[in-house]
Amino acid sequence: MNFPRLFALLLVLVAGLARPLAGWANHIFIPMDNTQKEHLKAYGAAYWLLGKQVEVDWLLNYRGGAFACDVVAGAENELAVRGVSYQVISEAQYTSILSEIADPNANMDVMKLEKVPKIAVYTPKGKQPWDDAVTMVLAYAEIPYTQIYDDEVLRGDLPKYDWLHLHHEDFTGQYGKFYANYRSRPWYQQQQRDAEAAAKRNGFTKVSQMKGAVTVKMQEFIAGGGFLFAMCSATDSYDIALAGLGVDMVETMYDGDAADPAAQSKLNFNRTLAFQNFQLRMNPYEYEYSNIDMDPRERGVYEDNDYFQLFNFSAKYDPVPTMLTQNHERTVHGFMGQTTAFRKQLIKPDVVTMGENKASGEVRYMHGTLGKGTWTFYGGHDPEDYQHLVEEEPTDLSLHPNSPGYRLILNNILFPAAKKKKQKT
Repeated sequence: MNFPRLFALLLVLVAGLARPLAGWANHIFIPMDNTQKEHLKAYGAAYWLLGKQVEVDWLLNYRGGAFACDVVAGAENELAVRGVSYQVISEAQYTSILSEIADPNANMDVMKLEKVPKIAVYTPKGKQPWDDAVTMVLAYAEIPYTQIYDDEVLRGDLPKYDWLHLHHEDFTGQYGKFYANYRSRPWYQQQQRDAEAAAKRNGFTKVSQMKGAVTVKMQEFIAGGGFLFAMCSATDSYDIALAGLGVDMVETMYDGDAADPAAQSKLNFNRTLAFQNFQLRMNPYEYEYSNIDMDPRERGVYEDNDYFQLFNFSAKYDPVPTMLTQNHERTVHGFMGQTTAFRKQLIKPDVVTMGENKASGEVRYMHGTLGKGTWTFYGGHDPEDYQHLVEEEPTDLSLHPNSPGYRLILNNILFPAAKKKKQKT
């Protein structure tokens, strides 16, 4: 018998009996400020409510981006079991909150969440446990997802999903540029065998060609109305692959022949989502793809002083970036990755910067649109492991239930659930 869960259910029943007037308390309010004990699991609770066909109000900029919904059967039990802080409030109390939010002078708004987003994570079946923060936080928040990879993308499965995450990926076909340090590791060798087999299976002579075709399918997914989210090397390597479609940018140990010495001059920046005018790093032994990523030696920050600031957007006029930056902290501790931070001068002018270290000239979190859809890039690998070396154990998120850095990932998870509003500007 699960005694902790049973005890939590009994507490909820006792609390329910203690209420004098059940009809008087008919809204569940989930704060997301510093009073919340389980920020990350609160997103999973909101997702669970949507799965029960319960409409959820996302109260943008109100108490850290709080959630609210009608009282429904089983909701309080679920919140208690998950350890999520909540209150049951009256109609009058909720009306007062909505009135405060509606004040034209208040930078707040209500976003209706109406549907359960269908989530796909682009990740290999042999993924190592240190590979991906998103799958870790989805598991911790108890949000279900479907794992897909190159075969599924190339056969046209992406339109089945609303939201696509790209794990720590190398879309240039250079296996993460791990050759110098890890080529003798069994996991590296297996990764290469798997990728080459997938390329052959899908009719490509090189892995780099297959990855280029995958990036095009993903771009079509965005343009058709999809939501794409990427972290770490899946950000810059994605744009590099798009810019270099049809160009041999990789050396012999990766694809069996030498790179085109004129590859740089053949890049087409009109194809990319976020970056332009970047310079390739074609040395196969260098753990870097281009100059998009800020060099650690020029950043001027270390673990104790590495922070970035989230931008404040108008909730009533710019709801999309407002949703994506909901947090109980506006200053977020930085964290490294193969791609840690984006060089500001290489970002296209129409991209929306949502988090940056202005003093270092680096962007950490940004967003853009393509056709009917959107994309979000987030620099760094693991928000709660500053350096997160290859072959380290995965982070235990039960030690970080209030992580501001992980909240940014989960904002993106709920974003596709939002009811579309007409732009006011």
